[in-house]
Amino acid sequence: MEPRFLLLSDVATELNVSDSQVYHMVRSGELPAIKIGGRGQWRVERGRLEEYIDRKYAETAEWVRSNPLADRDPE
Repeated sequence: MEPRFLLLSDVATELNVSDSQVYHMVRSGELPAIKIGGRGQWRVERGRLEEYIDRKYAETAEWVRSNPLADRDPE
């Protein structure tokens, strides 16, 4: 069974980005997370990470539709 909450380092591994990039995403509110414990360690719920990934797929698909390669001038 997979854990419900992930460390930021686990999220970084899942997304193949750096820990600092995930920290920035969390601090900016782009990726929902919670702070727990006396030292305020960040945790990302697995379901929220999956929602984030789905949202990024949708945003990318929209960007591709808005920027078709066929409309670009050949260089």
